[in-house]
Amino acid sequence: MGKTLVIFDIDGTLVYSNKIDSQCFALTYQRIYGQEFPTIDWMQYPHVTDTTIFRTVIKQHFDRMADVDEMEEFQHEYVALLKKKREDKPTEFQEIPNARRTVERLLNDEGFVVGIGTGGWLRPAHVKLAHVGIPVTSVVVAGADGHEQREGIIGQVIDTVAMAHEVSRVVYVGDAIWDVNTTRRMNMNFIGIRREGDFEVLRNAGTGIVLQDFNNYEIFLEAIHEAEPPKGI
Repeated sequence: MGKTLVIFDIDGTLVYSNKIDSQCFALTYQRIYGQEFPTIDWMQYPHVTDTTIFRTVIKQHFDRMADVDEMEEFQHEYVALLKKKREDKPTEFQEIPNARRTVERLLNDEGFVVGIGTGGWLRPAHVKLAHVGIPVTSVVVAGADGHEQREGIIGQVIDTVAMAHEVSRVVYVGDAIWDVNTTRRMNMNFIGIRREGDFEVLRNAGTGIVLQDFNNYEIFLEAIHEAEPPKGI
């Protein structure tokens, strides 16, 4: 019998920063290009990935495509700022309650494989996860590097895991409307996480199961088994 692959988003799902990380993205852009960053309301972009967001703003300001070298330069400055913010005020950057322990327990269960599929680039993703001690050495992690759409990111996790494991069920765990929309398009089982307890944000978008955190592991396991793709709206 195949394993269950549980794929987690990062921001708002495993860790949170009260938008400080998003503000770091905008501030890095302003420092490098001297232009006001349009918005950190990610719903305003064609796809909610770092690659698409960066390329969209470069196109808007300079009417050209962003090249690989400048994307690398931007990441270098962005990661440096993320690290500095965490050094200055480490308690501002926290895990969603019991996220680390939940990942560890799944990794120790032969019935599960754990993946992380984030719309962010990998380098900043590793900074965020390392700060709260969430292990990635045994986890398949994919990010926006080389991807503009979230479907490609999640697909990369699934394809990589499938090379080593027989997978019979896939569940994605995320916190945002774009996670709902992506899993609906992929017909993928979905569990919503809303740290603030505003469950209706995802339920109104078609999500069947929404949890506030990972404090009750048995409830989370039950959610994994019962999760379905978001309903159409």
